[in-house]
Amino acid sequence: MVGAGGTDDVDSSIRAQLEDEVIQEALTSGTDLRQYSQSVEKDLRQLENLSIQDYIDKAQNIAALHHQITECDSILENMQGMLEGFLTHLSTISQEIQSLQEQSASINVQLTNRKQVHSEVSAFIDQLMVPEVMIHHILNTPVTDEHFMEQLKALNQKSKFIKEQNFRDAHSCQDVQDIVDKLTVKAVSKIREYLLQKVYQFRKPLSNYQIPQNAMIKHKFFFEFLLLHARTIAAEIHDEYVETMSKVYSSYFQSYTKQLWKLQYEEGVTRDDLMGVEDSRANSFFTKSLKSRGTVFTLGTRDSVLSPTGLTQDIIVPHTASKGEAKYPFEVLFRSQQYVLMDNGCREYIFLTEFFMVRDSDAQKLFLTVMGKTLQHVQKEVCGVVMGCYDSIALYLCVHLIHQYRLLCHKRAVPALDNHWEQLLHMIWPRFEYVVKTNIQSIQECDPSKMPSLDMRPHYITRRYAEFSGAVMVLHEKFPLEGVDTLMLQLQDEVEKVILKMAAVFHHRKDQLIFLINNYDMMLSVLSEKTREDSRECERLKELLGQRTGEYIEEVLAPHFGGMLTFVRETDHLIANNNIDALKDYEKKVVPLVRSFSSTWRKSVERLNNEVMQCFTNFRTGTVVLQRALETLITAHHTFNRILAHQAFQHLNIKGDIVNSHHLIVEAKKYKPTF
Repeated sequence: MVGAGGTDDVDSSIRAQLEDEVIQEALTSGTDLRQYSQSVEKDLRQLENLSIQDYIDKAQNIAALHHQITECDSILENMQGMLEGFLTHLSTISQEIQSLQEQSASINVQLTNRKQVHSEVSAFIDQLMVPEVMIHHILNTPVTDEHFMEQLKALNQKSKFIKEQNFRDAHSCQDVQDIVDKLTVKAVSKIREYLLQKVYQFRKPLSNYQIPQNAMIKHKFFFEFLLLHARTIAAEIHDEYVETMSKVYSSYFQSYTKQLWKLQYEEGVTRDDLMGVEDSRANSFFTKSLKSRGTVFTLGTRDSVLSPTGLTQDIIVPHTASKGEAKYPFEVLFRSQQYVLMDNGCREYIFLTEFFMVRDSDAQKLFLTVMGKTLQHVQKEVCGVVMGCYDSIALYLCVHLIHQYRLLCHKRAVPALDNHWEQLLHMIWPRFEYVVKTNIQSIQECDPSKMPSLDMRPHYITRRYAEFSGAVMVLHEKFPLEGVDTLMLQLQDEVEKVILKMAAVFHHRKDQLIFLINNYDMMLSVLSEKTREDSRECERLKELLGQRTGEYIEEVLAPHFGGMLTFVRETDHLIANNNIDALKDYEKKVVPLVRSFSSTWRKSVERLNNEVMQCFTNFRTGTVVLQRALETLITAHHTFNRILAHQAFQHLNIKGDIVNSHHLIVEAKKYKPTF
């Protein structure tokens, strides 16, 4: 019999075996573990309900179950071994994968290196290889053909490459060195022949040298190729071009300038055509027709050479102008000469910098080598004409032309002609100063007492000054130049002095004032038309004109209304100081003054109008002076009536003779101009 304790042990053992069996079966079959767990719990509950006899009856089954459990343990042990082996195998696979990755990276680096080596080797071989097409075009194609230019550039690259490889002791270059050298020699020969042919075209008479220059610029790589591979040939081309163009420019400008000066006015401005010199000479410039040449001191349209179109206008063709018997002032000829020089100089400088590949000081040096003789010749010719020129307007226009052309050169990025412009300025500006000072001296030397026909009309000196000053100021306002203001101020001072000297010739003060007013007014009118009304010269003339006009009005009113004006001036001062006692001394003058004015004022105003309007050459000036005189008269008469109303004169019986100021105003309106 098995005891109770033994039964419990058997039950617990059977329960454990059943649990293990169920678990193994679940693992083997893949059935859900929860379902097996429930099944085991059910079997255990069934076992708990079994009795000992039931256990004995099921002993075979239990034994079989135990056998199965034992087998399951064995299977589990095998499975554990398999899993441990699989885990070991997995670690081995990870190491293999890492090894494969390292091999892949190494292979990738090798592939990249091989591709790079292949590329460099291919490029190296391409650089060394001389294709048949290159040989064909270098040997047989004309140099002006595009294919020749392409192959020439390729040949230049191969030559550079071979030189670099020879420096590195690359023996493989020796295989093609001879072929490349022969091709280079052939290319140099063809290029030399072509460039010399273009240079020799410059030497043909009447040839347009811009055409071969443009062709050379189009193929400027030729000279670069010569510099790299045949410096002696490049030097030959350089020297031939410089020598040829130097002679071409020198010959052209010598001939052009010589023919150009023949077109100048035959009767030029001389030392006798000065501002202070009399114009009554038989051969006077001022008696000549303006159709043959411009005036000395009048600008007119002469400044058209400074307009944007005038600066770049077509040059004068001497033989064409000679056929038409055309004559020109100096500034027009100077403009034509300097414009063609500037245009050719700028084009030549740009060509030299592009074709011969020079910059800065080297470009300047090469430019002077080509055009140095031409510039010296032009400067010498200009100096010869300028030193004998007394046309101050022409000289001043030439100075402005120089500044404008220098600015134009800078816009074209050509500094090579700066020294040329400076040389011309050093010639022309001192001459301009000399001529102006000579005119000033001629005014200083004027002796009004020796002038044969001096009247009250504007003098020719003041007219010349006004025209000249207006001309200079018009140009000066457009482009101010240092030193002009000083010269013009000196000239203005001398003109003012000589006007006063000439006015002193007249014996009567009224005539002197009329002469001064006519001259000041004429100068102011001319300057106002040409310059700003607020300019220094205009303001000075307005001041002088106002002073002399006021003084003249007093002089012209004195014969007709002098008594009243004197009475008003003296008594008004006494009334202002409240000096009643002194006013009593004037009582005896009041009645005659009032009655005289009442009976004569209309005729006096009419005579005043006739006198004033006959004295002034400018009708507008006469009317302005007359109106100012009438305004002064009306103001004085109004003050006169106010004084008569003072208590000191109220006892006088003059009310019936006093003229109302309104009547004077109405009368004055009759003489008011309608313009």
